Amino acid sequence: MKESFAIVAALLAIAGNLPYLIDIVRGRVKPHPYTWFVWSIVSCIIFFGQIAKGAGIGALPTGASEIFTIIIFLFSLKYGFKGITRTDTVFLIAALAGLIPWIITKDPTLSVVIAVGIDLIAFAPTLRKTWRRPDTETPILYGSNVLRHALALFSLQTYNLATTLHSIVMITTNAWMTGTILLRKKK
Repeated sequence: MKESFAIVAALLAIAGNLPYLIDIVRGRVKPHPYTWFVWSIVSCIIFFGQIAKGAGIGALPTGASEIFTIIIFLFSLKYGFKGITRTDTVFLIAALAGLIPWIITKDPTLSVVIAVGIDLIAFAPTLRKTWRRPDTETPILYGSNVLRHALALFSLQTYNLATTLHSIVMITTNAWMTGTILLRKKK
């Protein structure tokens, strides 16, 4: 049963990200490169932290998503949002500085906790951009991420802080992002 949840969650990662990539190339979506750069690093840390702490097949959705996170970051360099502010750069520096404790500790649980904190900091430029320019995002990716992370929780082999924290926080932030996009586009 856990394998089924993991496979469906991984397929949701693919199903949510493919339209997003197409929308990037078509100019409908403008991903913030700072956010996607940091997410590429953080998702990798979380993936390996989940494996180290016994997530088992439950790490599959994180791994599937990580592949797309890297691809989206690379696409954001050419097609992404160009209105980078000093505040965005401050968030980028703060997020990257958060990697130092992870490098020093090498503890999987602490690494995941730090990575989730960095993830939240990295989300700030995208939230700011989306608040001001909701037309630069689409709710499909973020809405499917809510469902994907919920299924990922059911697929875990072991439940502890390192295996669950990321999905819990991502359910919250992706629901917030989906709501922001939908509500701001209506205005």
